[in-house]
Amino acid sequence: MFYLSKIEHTLRLPPHLLSLPLDEAVKKELENIFLDKVIADLGLCISVYNIYEIEGGFIFPGEGASTYTAKFRLIIFRPFVGEVIAAKLKESDSNGLRLSLGFFDDIYIPNHLLLSPSNCKPDPTKRYEVIWTWDFDEGKLDIDGNDEIKFRVISVNYPSIPIEQIEGSKPFAPMVITGSIDDDGLGPVSWW
Repeated sequence: MFYLSKIEHTLRLPPHLLSLPLDEAVKKELENIFLDKVIADLGLCISVYNIYEIEGGFIFPGEGASTYTAKFRLIIFRPFVGEVIAAKLKESDSNGLRLSLGFFDDIYIPNHLLLSPSNCKPDPTKRYEVIWTWDFDEGKLDIDGNDEIKFRVISVNYPSIPIEQIEGSKPFAPMVITGSIDDDGLGPVSWW
């Protein structure tokens, strides 16, 4: 789920950071650039783990900041296909479930990857949401959002950035995880 990735990046160090020791100043700027950002085909940047080399310090003509090349490692969130993760229900609609890990909210369980047979009914407390119910031999179990939900990662996608955003559409997600709860031991933890 979490990886250490080696990165090399050339950055401008703003003058207001020059009063700090070089390691601290570069780390602050790297955190400003990378934290909570998705790098395509790599994952979501969680933290700067360490900086193991800083070179440069050049000031280019017409700039008031020095430029450095840093080699460092980032802690990256990127679940692998087949991994089982526990998350909380964020929202549900007729297309399926949207889950959240707290620091990452773009996890989708499409309706065809829910336990079958499943059906949905309108949620009386939330106007635009539904409650998914798993119908099985011994009764019905609701996915109500009170428990953590265990899901298996089916895919991790990095969609291309849209040229235009349609008005009223969901915000662009640079990393999307698709999951499944259609297996034994998956779904709300209270079921098992």
